[in-house]
Amino acid sequence: MDCPFCKIANGDIPADICYEDDKVVAFADLNPQAPIHKLIIPRQHISSLNDLTSADNALMGHLIHSAQQLADQLGIATDGYRLLLNCNAGGGQTVFHLHVHLLGGRQMRWPPG
Repeated sequence: MDCPFCKIANGDIPADICYEDDKVVAFADLNPQAPIHKLIIPRQHISSLNDLTSADNALMGHLIHSAQQLADQLGIATDGYRLLLNCNAGGGQTVFHLHVHLLGGRQMRWPPG
């Protein structure tokens, strides 16, 4: 598989990793859209939200909880932050490995895009 996020999770591609455990890895986005923009990915390859099954419920909960912990660690939890998941090309997904965007450090606007 030629997935760049799998390669980051495996340590084959260097990244600015800011959090990791046995299930997820978080690193800086290469094209930040906010002063703080991190990506949180599962180590397990899941192409998109459409590929989730009920067996992935605990993993998704862990992914969101990891984002919450990272927001606290980065000092943006109190002021607020945005979590974003894109699904497929029409939804803005450009890397087909499930990932959560953690954005903060500025006022988020609505609608987002």
